[in-house]
Amino acid sequence: MFHEPAAKQGRDPATEYKTRLGLWMFLAYGLIYAGFVAVNLLWPAAMEATVAMGLNLAVVYGFGLIIFALILAVIYNAACMKEEKRLEGSSGGEG
Repeated sequence: MFHEPAAKQGRDPATEYKTRLGLWMFLAYGLIYAGFVAVNLLWPAAMEATVAMGLNLAVVYGFGLIIFALILAVIYNAACMKEEKRLEGSSGGEG
C-alpha cells in the first residue's frame, strides 16, 4: 500500500510571490528582533523599566515579538491565498 497525497500536486504559480513576501516579512521581523537584542546588549538596564500595567520592557517587548509573529503569519496566509485565487482565476481554473 502506497501512501501518496490525496490530490496530485503540480507547480505552484504563486511560489515567486510567496518567497518574496516571506523574505520581506522575515526582514521586518528580523529588524524588530535585532532591536530587542540591541537593547539587551547596549542598555540592559532599560529592560527593567516598567512600561505598561506593571510589566517591564523585557516582558512587553518579548510578548510584542510573539504577537507580531502571529500577525505576520495571518497576513502571510491571507495574502498568499488571495494571490493563489487571483492566479487561479487568470489561468482559467487549470493547474
